[in-house]
Amino acid sequence: MEFGQMILNALLPIFVIMLLGYLSGKTNAFTGENARSFNKLVLNYALPAALFLSIVKADRHLLFEDLKLLIISIVVIVACFMWAFFGCKKFFKHSKKEAAVCALIAGSPTIGFLGFAVLEPIYGFNTSTGLVIAIVAIVVNAITIPIGLYLLDPDTTPIPASSTTTATPGAAPTQPAAPEKKKKGSNAFLNALKQPVVWAPILAVIFILIGIRFPKGLDPTFDLIAKANAGVAVFAAGVTLSAQKVQFDWEICYNTLIKLFLMPGALLIVGKLFHMEPINLQMLVMAGALPPAFSGIIIGSRYQIYVRTGTSSLAMSTFLFMGTCPFWYWLAGLVANMH
Repeated sequence: MEFGQMILNALLPIFVIMLLGYLSGKTNAFTGENARSFNKLVLNYALPAALFLSIVKADRHLLFEDLKLLIISIVVIVACFMWAFFGCKKFFKHSKKEAAVCALIAGSPTIGFLGFAVLEPIYGFNTSTGLVIAIVAIVVNAITIPIGLYLLDPDTTPIPASSTTTATPGAAPTQPAAPEKKKKGSNAFLNALKQPVVWAPILAVIFILIGIRFPKGLDPTFDLIAKANAGVAVFAAGVTLSAQKVQFDWEICYNTLIKLFLMPGALLIVGKLFHMEPINLQMLVMAGALPPAFSGIIIGSRYQIYVRTGTSSLAMSTFLFMGTCPFWYWLAGLVANMH
């Protein structure tokens, strides 16, 4: 298997599209306001469609065929997600909302966009590959994204005034509305459930569990908007990055370490301790080693929270993945086959 070919096919398009977005922002072809509109399109329409399609095609029997894989994926990925959240608050003194976006970035692999692009050239397209990708996709999209939006509580997160109001000449600037105080602890949960990016993957999981088969004839209808997800998201990230002062600091390095080393390392150790099938363990480690999910960048940009650090963390993790991918492929193969 040629790692150079895999990197060319899977990672180069990310850099090229992000660079195009960055240059378009620097030349004022697109602005931060345009990037927020792109992110709204992705977050409310393209991403939910992509998540729904990627999950609903899974088979219920296949999903529960390897309960060990399912349980380890849930426990380790959610644990890394929460570590990123609490670490952001404690070590870098960010607010709860900023920490929620940090966790969506540092604690979630981009399984939907790069899963097959990375795993298929290495391990081939087979039932095991589809099983690992489907399970990790469900954990990320139907568990960590809802948790992240619950912690963010979108309905009490004010969007910048420039994106929702127009100033009247000579009038005093309008102040953004203050977030409403939550009267009940369940409000944040209900606010999260209102978001298409939350209820769409949960609905897909329900379909799988009760045995509803999604008609294949409807695939093109959803697929057309779903295909806009990754490209528009990466382009918008480039536009957003062009408006930021790009710099790399300890926090960005910390987020990168969580995503590229803590998560795959934890999956490898726990999977080996519980005697996972060697091939499934290797693929699970590679899935956990993928760069951050674009959903975190989309959500952060939509609400203008943790934008510079989050986008820089994505860029750094994606670049370094070119080196960590061969490392985890070698180490996972070595450890998984030890007796």
